[in-house]
Amino acid sequence: MLKRHLLKAAVGAALLVTTALSAHAADDALARIKAAGVMKVGTETAFAPFDFIDAGTHTGLNVDFFAELGKDLGVKIEWVELPWDGVFPALEAGKFDFVAGPATITKARLERFKMTAPIAEATVAILKKAGDTSITKPEDIAGKAVGAGKATAQLAQLQQYSETLPTKVTAREYVSFNDAYADLAAGRIVAVANSLPNIAFVAKQRAGVFEVVTPAFGKKAYFGFIGKKDADSASLVEYVNSEVIKMKKDGRLAKLQEKWFGTTFDTPDEVKEPAF
Repeated sequence: MLKRHLLKAAVGAALLVTTALSAHAADDALARIKAAGVMKVGTETAFAPFDFIDAGTHTGLNVDFFAELGKDLGVKIEWVELPWDGVFPALEAGKFDFVAGPATITKARLERFKMTAPIAEATVAILKKAGDTSITKPEDIAGKAVGAGKATAQLAQLQQYSETLPTKVTAREYVSFNDAYADLAAGRIVAVANSLPNIAFVAKQRAGVFEVVTPAFGKKAYFGFIGKKDADSASLVEYVNSEVIKMKKDGRLAKLQEKWFGTTFDTPDEVKEPAF
């Protein structure tokens, strides 16, 4: 009889431990999002055509992509807006679950964060004022004032490119690229360095005001979404990444690219070794 009681007690204790471990395993970022029915996504709304405000409405490729993801996951997307230089610290502080951004996939960022498969190309190029004949190729920015976003990979590439020129560029840092475009239009700087999809969109929207300088001067790069690099976020990052791959395969991503850029991009499913 005593042995039977001891066996029952042992089995009961094992079941309790197993249940506790299973509950703990399920208590991660993705499980909490599903339980709450809400996914909080951080972004900067001054990065057209990925994320911007148009006539008071939050719009862009990011908004469309996460709307699709929200449908697939069965949750509502709640947007958290803040300046780009505050996005990564806020992610690490747990202010939201994921970063839309998107951000250029770099070696430094892969060491600090988990990033999804690319959603678009991010190679950096130059935007100038329409009709400015003093800049016909990238190296013509030597010795001139050029703007870029504060704490961005585009700024870093501009600074690296500047080192290769006969005269260094005066790199002006802006809280948002919209501010840089405003200064370019006003003649306070001669160019803005940003990723080709972004400036192509801006030049198209403001034809006769801006022009893209070709070819792009930056190294081949790609944009991805960003999650935390910890065990709690692992399943969430895996899910968002799987959504990028799924939308790429079923054509939804190409449709979004065509809608917002007027073209599509041939992107890899993973960037293991970024160019910089």
